[in-house]
Amino acid sequence: MRPRFDYGDAVRLLRNVRNDGTYPGMSTGELLVRRGCVGHVQNVGTFLQDQLIYSVHFLDSSRVVGCREEELQPESEPWIPSRFEFRDKVTPRTALAIRGEVVAEPGRIGEVMKVLRDAETGFAYHVHFNGRMLLVPEQALDEAGE
Repeated sequence: MRPRFDYGDAVRLLRNVRNDGTYPGMSTGELLVRRGCVGHVQNVGTFLQDQLIYSVHFLDSSRVVGCREEELQPESEPWIPSRFEFRDKVTPRTALAIRGEVVAEPGRIGEVMKVLRDAETGFAYHVHFNGRMLLVPEQALDEAGE
């Protein structure tokens, strides 16, 4: 396991980071750092011997937060925010089908479980609909109404 980032590197956060209960003085679930913010790597460590964790100091919020490698990108890379994030409620613009069987129609509410960003194809999402996980491109989704 070789770290992608090193001490002092400027990195951008790809998703919102919320308190998982380990950040003192804040409630569990409270927003710590918003996606798109830039910080600097202070330290690199491991968690459970198979995950790299970076201690990143975000100057704007004066917080040092542990981030996984997949949550970060070099600050120098272009920043294009996704429309949706983890746990956002969405609905398909058209019927979504697997082998001809419609599994989610417009109006059906799904939950974003993972954001996938690709510089060439744009954003796609793992969305949970009707007990199934679907890979859906961003342009096929709308924000779900309340």
